[in-house]
Amino acid sequence: MPEYIVETTSGKVQGYEREGRIEYLGIPYAEAPVGELRLKRSVPVKPWKGVYDAKEYGSIPIQLDHGVVQGDEDCLTVNIKRPLKGDRLPVFVWIYGGGYNTGGSADSLYAGDAFVEDGILFASFNYRTNVMGFYDFTTYSGCEDLDSNCGLSDQILALNWIHDNVAAFGGDPDRITIGGESAGGASVVTMLACPGARGTFQQAIIESALPNCVMTHQSARENIDLFLEGMHWTEKDLQRLRTDDPRMFLPGNEYVAVKHQYKNPGMFLPGPIQDDLLPERPLDAIKNGCAAGIRVIIGTNRHEGTMFVHPENTGFPNSWTMVAEMLEKNGNADGLAGIVDYYHPAKADPSEAGEDPFIRFATDYAFEMPAVKLADFQKDRNPDIWMYRYELLTKNGLESGLKAGHAFEMPSVFVKRDHPFSHLVFDNEPEALFEEMADQLHGDWVHFIKNGNPNENWPRFTGPASEVRIYDRETRTEKRDRTAMMEAWGDMRFYED
Repeated sequence: MPEYIVETTSGKVQGYEREGRIEYLGIPYAEAPVGELRLKRSVPVKPWKGVYDAKEYGSIPIQLDHGVVQGDEDCLTVNIKRPLKGDRLPVFVWIYGGGYNTGGSADSLYAGDAFVEDGILFASFNYRTNVMGFYDFTTYSGCEDLDSNCGLSDQILALNWIHDNVAAFGGDPDRITIGGESAGGASVVTMLACPGARGTFQQAIIESALPNCVMTHQSARENIDLFLEGMHWTEKDLQRLRTDDPRMFLPGNEYVAVKHQYKNPGMFLPGPIQDDLLPERPLDAIKNGCAAGIRVIIGTNRHEGTMFVHPENTGFPNSWTMVAEMLEKNGNADGLAGIVDYYHPAKADPSEAGEDPFIRFATDYAFEMPAVKLADFQKDRNPDIWMYRYELLTKNGLESGLKAGHAFEMPSVFVKRDHPFSHLVFDNEPEALFEEMADQLHGDWVHFIKNGNPNENWPRFTGPASEVRIYDRETRTEKRDRTAMMEAWGDMRFYED
């Protein structure tokens, strides 16, 4: 019986054969971020002696997910899955989403087994989320020794560990594609801009990213002041971050989620900080050529905003008053008339007739508009860039009001029918619909990972009026002209000071 022991830069690792795969799960890539390393950037794990038993996924990061407190501080692990045979395999590294707030690589939706079945080495990893990963306390008195971008440092270190070790597992370090959705997609965008990740991958798949979810040290305080308010703390109480159980900080984090839009309409929840790890905002860095040579797929879903815009506790502006305040606070008051004109229901494209204008606004502001900008900037550095749009309206999507909502493509990408989210999307539809969507989406991703081109019938992006791959009941490629949308937004920037 094969031993499946691999020698890594950190030590020997024992893998296991399962259902036609070899799996190495829960491998530490960093020292546990506890004690003196809490709220510090990740450091490489000290090499271990003997053989590490990589039998199970590691703990997910501490989080509150659907009302349940989960996870552990000691969470920085990487997972490798590969086919039984093959060498120099193409590699796909998945970065989970969750708003930089929740998530973990052990979620069965992201298991990656379908990619392994198609001859790809699949890798994933955990990174710190919410308070422990993406809050910046460095500008507060007595916290100057803490680090910003802890979660970002985890991602950079994990990608470097995978690049340096993947050959030992049978992967090709010169054929690495990184991918992610939502905050995972935004993380991929950020990795394109981070000098510390440069050279660790050659291709990127960006699904429903929020490219502008980046803070400055000063703008980060807007959310962290809310955290203090939610915790009923003063600035002096921040010293408790060093010693208290980090699960005790989750109520303050939830308070930020509830209140941040009413304080600063249009502001994102805590995310990466512009600092030495991320010297430029990602879109600016990409415009300046930081991702030259990287092949990219990028796209969005038609109704991204349905998951975020609500009558109460909204995640993005839900009224013209909030939109006006958002623009005025950021010196863009002159752009209000153009925005109102573009998103007014009477001005909607016939295909968008009847859509809530604030859902359209949020979809474009957070997802669609910056995705087109990114593609437009990147095409000047590398013409190998493709755009898609997921537009499938299922019966459940219509009944729930989520429509072709945020993350609705994920079951098809991972060919995962038996998962709670997959049931939300595809139940009450013929099984053939799921199979067809999986063939199209997963198939294009696999072809891109293996060959650097997703589909011969999918032309490259050439500008805001490009051909776009439309994933729907009849998947096709057609021209989508986003010129008017891009003109409405122009060069407006938000919360960058």
